[in-house]
Amino acid sequence: MQIMILWATVAMSFITFLVHTFIGGPRVAGPLLENTSLPIASKWLNYYCWHITTIYTFLMGGGYAYVALNPDRPELVVFLTILNTALSILSAVIAIKAGVNPFRFPSTSLFATVSLLGFLSLVA
Repeated sequence: MQIMILWATVAMSFITFLVHTFIGGPRVAGPLLENTSLPIASKWLNYYCWHITTIYTFLMGGGYAYVALNPDRPELVVFLTILNTALSILSAVIAIKAGVNPFRFPSTSLFATVSLLGFLSLVA
């Protein structure tokens, strides 16, 4: 396992958290809460999902950092990398379904970058 690449994965994970929270929050969560045309349950369930992602993006950095400090535990890197790959693909599929370029959704490239770094840390 390449620990320096794993630390880059940690950094990219926290960048993902910061982008999601401080750039995406005002641009996505704010307008969602201001929307009055959505059914109340849909609106608040979407807001809940937003916060699931906030928590996850923070904890994924912590998970990768844990393995960087405990390199004998690579199974967590495998799990997080598979999950981040799936989340990147899901983001791209949803964007395509919406008729939007997948790279207009930051989640597509951010999760892909984290998963690529995680993968490289395992095989380098």
